[in-house]
Amino acid sequence: MELGSNSDHSKSTFCLVDEDHTLANSVRFTLNQDPRVTFCGYSIPHPSFNRVNIRVQTTGDPASEVLKDGCLELMLMCKHIRSSFDDALTEFKRSKTN
Repeated sequence: MELGSNSDHSKSTFCLVDEDHTLANSVRFTLNQDPRVTFCGYSIPHPSFNRVNIRVQTTGDPASEVLKDGCLELMLMCKHIRSSFDDALTEFKRSKTN
């Protein structure tokens, strides 16, 4: 769910359901690396709810597009980490058999 202004699409708050600090902090980190982002932060309204609010403010680009780009970048980072881990594990297993 997106909560934002109808007149200024560069500032929005996004509510992610069934998520916690793990995803929110990763998205925040990724978005803060983007030069289009002037502010990104998150909050968890209450510990009993699995909900995260992520606030994104940009230099002018639509916040929803910047969030999508950030999530895609995070997915690429995760794929790279997984690939590097798998390669290292394969190499470790190969070295143990020799």
